[in-house]
Amino acid sequence: MRDVNEIIIHCSATREGQNIDAEIIDRWHKDRGWKGIGYHYVVLLDGIIEYGRAVKEIGAHCQGHNSNSIGVCYIGGVEQDGITPKDTRTCEQKEALILLIRVLKLLHPDAIIYGHRDFSNKACPSFDATKEYEGIGSKENL
Repeated sequence: MRDVNEIIIHCSATREGQNIDAEIIDRWHKDRGWKGIGYHYVVLLDGIIEYGRAVKEIGAHCQGHNSNSIGVCYIGGVEQDGITPKDTRTCEQKEALILLIRVLKLLHPDAIIYGHRDFSNKACPSFDATKEYEGIGSKENL
Protein backbone atom coordinates (compact mmCIF):
# COMPACT_ATOMS: atom_id res chain seq x y z
CA MET A 1 0.00 0.00 0.00
CA ARG A 2 1.19 3.55 -0.78
CA ASP A 3 2.18 5.89 2.04
CA VAL A 4 -0.77 8.28 2.05
CA ASN A 5 -0.62 11.38 4.25
CA GLU A 6 -3.01 13.68 2.36
CA ILE A 7 -6.62 13.39 1.26
CA ILE A 8 -7.30 16.12 -1.29
CA ILE A 9 -10.85 17.20 -2.08
CA HIS A 10 -11.72 18.48 -5.57
CA CYS A 11 -14.75 19.48 -7.59
CA SER A 12 -15.32 18.56 -11.23
CA ALA A 13 -15.83 22.26 -12.11
CA THR A 14 -19.10 21.40 -13.83
CA ARG A 15 -22.35 23.37 -13.68
CA GLU A 16 -24.63 22.95 -10.70
CA GLY A 17 -26.90 19.97 -11.36
CA GLN A 18 -24.92 18.74 -14.39
CA ASN A 19 -25.00 14.97 -14.04
CA ILE A 20 -21.67 13.40 -14.97
CA ASP A 21 -19.78 10.45 -13.56
CA ALA A 22 -16.33 8.86 -13.25
CA GLU A 23 -16.56 7.41 -16.76
CA ILE A 24 -17.00 10.86 -18.29
CA ILE A 25 -14.14 12.31 -16.22
CA ASP A 26 -12.00 9.36 -17.31
CA ARG A 27 -12.71 10.24 -20.94
CA TRP A 28 -11.86 13.92 -20.33
CA HIS A 29 -8.58 13.01 -18.69
CA LYS A 30 -7.66 10.59 -21.47
CA ASP A 31 -8.40 13.36 -23.98
CA ARG A 32 -5.75 15.41 -22.13
CA GLY A 33 -3.27 12.60 -22.78
CA TRP A 34 -3.38 11.17 -19.27
CA LYS A 35 -3.48 7.47 -18.45
CA GLY A 36 -7.07 7.88 -17.29
CA ILE A 37 -9.05 9.45 -14.50
CA GLY A 38 -6.77 11.19 -12.03
CA TYR A 39 -9.07 10.98 -8.99
CA HIS A 40 -9.40 7.91 -6.82
CA TYR A 41 -13.05 8.54 -5.91
CA VAL A 42 -15.90 10.51 -7.46
CA VAL A 43 -19.01 11.53 -5.51
CA LEU A 44 -22.06 11.83 -7.75
CA LEU A 45 -24.97 14.24 -7.30
CA ASP A 46 -27.07 11.54 -5.59
CA GLY A 47 -24.25 10.67 -3.17
CA ILE A 48 -23.16 7.48 -4.89
CA ILE A 49 -19.40 7.06 -4.59
CA GLU A 50 -17.70 5.72 -7.71
CA TYR A 51 -14.19 4.39 -7.98
CA GLY A 52 -11.80 6.24 -10.21
CA ARG A 53 -8.12 5.34 -10.34
CA ALA A 54 -7.13 2.47 -8.04
CA VAL A 55 -5.89 3.76 -4.68
CA LYS A 56 -2.74 1.63 -5.00
CA GLU A 57 -1.86 3.75 -8.06
CA ILE A 58 -0.51 7.28 -7.89
CA GLY A 59 -3.22 9.77 -8.80
CA ALA A 60 -3.12 12.67 -11.25
CA HIS A 61 -5.08 15.34 -9.40
CA CYS A 62 -2.72 17.71 -7.57
CA GLN A 63 0.72 18.52 -8.95
CA GLY A 64 3.46 17.85 -6.43
CA HIS A 65 1.16 15.85 -4.15
CA ASN A 66 0.02 12.89 -6.23
CA SER A 67 2.45 10.30 -4.87
CA ASN A 68 1.37 10.70 -1.24
CA SER A 69 -2.34 11.51 -1.57
CA ILE A 70 -5.79 10.23 -2.39
CA GLY A 71 -7.90 12.43 -4.68
CA VAL A 72 -11.63 12.76 -4.05
CA CYS A 73 -13.80 14.70 -6.50
CA TYR A 74 -17.42 15.74 -6.09
CA ILE A 75 -19.49 16.54 -9.17
CA GLY A 76 -20.24 20.24 -9.48
CA GLY A 77 -18.47 23.30 -8.17
CA VAL A 78 -19.59 26.13 -10.48
CA GLU A 79 -22.75 28.13 -11.09
CA GLN A 80 -24.92 27.70 -14.18
CA ASP A 81 -22.71 30.18 -16.05
CA GLY A 82 -20.00 27.49 -16.04
CA ILE A 83 -17.42 29.93 -14.66
CA THR A 84 -18.29 31.27 -11.22
CA PRO A 85 -17.16 29.00 -8.35
CA LYS A 86 -19.99 27.84 -6.08
CA ASP A 87 -20.36 25.19 -3.43
CA THR A 88 -22.96 23.11 -5.25
CA ARG A 89 -22.77 19.99 -3.07
CA THR A 90 -26.11 18.32 -2.61
CA CYS A 91 -27.14 17.03 0.82
CA GLU A 92 -26.39 13.54 -0.47
CA GLN A 93 -22.91 14.57 -1.60
CA LYS A 94 -22.16 16.20 1.75
CA GLU A 95 -23.15 13.02 3.59
CA ALA A 96 -21.22 10.79 1.19
CA LEU A 97 -18.08 12.93 1.45
CA ILE A 98 -18.12 12.72 5.24
CA LEU A 99 -18.64 8.95 5.12
CA LEU A 100 -15.85 8.47 2.57
CA ILE A 101 -13.42 10.68 4.47
CA ARG A 102 -14.16 8.80 7.71
CA VAL A 103 -13.36 5.49 6.02
CA LEU A 104 -10.20 6.88 4.40
CA LYS A 105 -9.08 8.28 7.78
CA LEU A 106 -9.55 4.83 9.34
CA LEU A 107 -7.29 3.38 6.64
CA HIS A 108 -4.84 6.31 6.70
CA PRO A 109 -5.10 7.81 10.21
CA ASP A 110 -2.20 10.23 9.73
CA ALA A 111 -3.63 11.71 6.52
CA ILE A 112 -4.57 15.40 6.61
CA ILE A 113 -7.57 16.60 4.62
CA TYR A 114 -7.03 19.48 2.21
CA GLY A 115 -8.87 21.21 -0.59
CA HIS A 116 -7.13 21.41 -3.96
CA ARG A 117 -7.12 25.19 -3.53
CA ASP A 118 -4.64 24.77 -0.66
CA PHE A 119 -2.03 23.76 -3.25
CA SER A 120 -3.13 25.64 -6.35
CA ASN A 121 -4.35 29.06 -7.37
CA LYS A 122 -7.85 27.70 -8.01
CA ALA A 123 -11.19 27.87 -6.22
CA CYS A 124 -11.47 24.07 -6.31
CA PRO A 125 -13.36 22.58 -4.52
CA SER A 126 -15.38 25.82 -4.14
CA PHE A 127 -15.54 25.56 -0.32
CA ASP A 128 -12.96 25.40 2.47
CA ALA A 129 -12.52 21.63 2.73
CA THR A 130 -9.55 21.93 5.09
CA LYS A 131 -11.62 23.78 7.68
CA GLU A 132 -14.87 21.86 7.14
CA TYR A 133 -13.28 18.43 7.52
CA GLU A 134 -10.49 19.17 10.02
CA GLY A 135 -12.09 17.19 12.88
CA ILE A 136 -12.93 14.07 10.89
CA GLY A 137 -10.87 11.15 11.99
CA SER A 138 -10.36 12.23 15.55
CA LYS A 139 -11.71 9.62 17.97
CA GLU A 140 -14.68 11.76 18.97
CA ASN A 141 -15.70 12.29 15.33
CA LEU A 142 -15.48 8.74 14.00
